[in-house]
Amino acid sequence: MQSFTEITIPLKSHDEAILVLGAYDRNAKLLRQAYEIEAYTRSGNLRIKGRADQVLEVQKRVEHLLGKLRKGRTLDPISIEEILIGPREEAKASLPPAQRRQAAAHSISATERRAGAAMRSDKRIGGRLKSVEPRGANQRRYMEMIAENSLSFGIGPAGTGKTFLAVAAAVRCLRDGEVRRLIITRPVVEAGESLGFLPGDLQAKLDPYMRPVYDSLYALIGFEETRELEEAGVIEIAPLAYMRGRTLSDCFVLLDEAQNTTVGQMKMFLTRLGEGSRMVATGDPFQSDISGREKSGLMDAVKRLRGFEGIGVCEFEAKDIVRHPLVEKIVRAYESNAGNSAN
Repeated sequence: MQSFTEITIPLKSHDEAILVLGAYDRNAKLLRQAYEIEAYTRSGNLRIKGRADQVLEVQKRVEHLLGKLRKGRTLDPISIEEILIGPREEAKASLPPAQRRQAAAHSISATERRAGAAMRSDKRIGGRLKSVEPRGANQRRYMEMIAENSLSFGIGPAGTGKTFLAVAAAVRCLRDGEVRRLIITRPVVEAGESLGFLPGDLQAKLDPYMRPVYDSLYALIGFEETRELEEAGVIEIAPLAYMRGRTLSDCFVLLDEAQNTTVGQMKMFLTRLGEGSRMVATGDPFQSDISGREKSGLMDAVKRLRGFEGIGVCEFEAKDIVRHPLVEKIVRAYESNAGNSAN
């Protein structure tokens, strides 16, 4: 008679959950296929449920991975997947035949996976790209700055087109073959609601954070092409935690909502810049959701890096807002009363 069990592994942060379960719960799905267990987060912890011997094996692998991460080891997604899924020959030998075949199916070498990713990245945008024209001098300067610099910062209030124009520039670079991949990332920072109490699995909890990015892509190239490019690995949309340990070469990398990064997270992001890549970080310094004890990494980076060759900074103002006319009035009202907000 098979014995079933459920164990809990404490996690120290949402970043750990994202790194263990993978972007879009990829690692959780692979674990389910290879070991016939369920892995999910609840109340800030990782839960693993299934047959006792399989749960024990997965527990060992997860704790091994967490040990490396907590010692400061930088691991790319492929390395994380190999720690979690295998292949360990002695582990595979102990599995029943059906599961041994499943494990073998996932034992593709890192070299083969990288080669496959490289072949997939040859796919480019083939459909019609929506024409995007800057509105006003500041937006025009912003677009020129992105084209001329390896690293650009777009800062200012909501509705000024910081993110949409950066996505448009990224899609154009991808279409023209200037880069091979488009990577868009955001820090996952809770704004009044805890991720642990939101319904659904980890991916369902993360989707609302990434929705504005998808909206921009759908508006520019359409739903179907966005999904096709994402499935091909040409477009990647993932939380900031998933950038750790990577070198991003031949990519256009956009960090949205950068005001919600800490100084350490911003340094981690900026140092991912690889050969042939371009980076843009956008954010509104006055809409930070990080703890008051933490210093925002966005303005810290702008202060440190402004004036360096190859780095551009574009600052938008309320007059640059291109959303509904009321948005400008709302922003100005909040700015004028900023000093009285605590009263």
